[in-house]
Amino acid sequence: MNHNGKLLWCRRFGQDAWQFPQGGIEVDESPEQALYRELLEETGIKASQTELLGHSRNWLSYRIPKQYTRKRQNEVCIGQMQRWYLLKLIDGGVNLNAGESSQPEFDQWCWVDYWYPVDHVIPFKRAVYLKALTELEPLWSRSLAAEAG
Repeated sequence: MNHNGKLLWCRRFGQDAWQFPQGGIEVDESPEQALYRELLEETGIKASQTELLGHSRNWLSYRIPKQYTRKRQNEVCIGQMQRWYLLKLIDGGVNLNAGESSQPEFDQWCWVDYWYPVDHVIPFKRAVYLKALTELEPLWSRSLAAEAG
């Protein structure tokens, strides 16, 4: 989130599919280490530019409908289990070309109202977005109240 309480909303490269930055955990890293690695790779935002406000109590999951499953080599992704984090950007900005990949994960970004993603993410992710944002909303509200002084 930014100082105004807006959330970072990103469009997947070459698609009309918007979502929050997300990513997988490597074998040798903690969920928090993965969070900051993926955030840097996908948005150019460094851990030092953020304040960690908190995370979901539990892991949240969803299944990907068959028509959306992607095959990577011999591996088929059928869903995800995620820990959700709320960060506040305290310094700097977004750079979608900061990662080492020749093709960035996202090609556009914007700041949106807190509940906007629930109605605009791909339908099979809506329930998990609603659950996560509902759980993180008190952290978001406290941060806005502190910002207002």
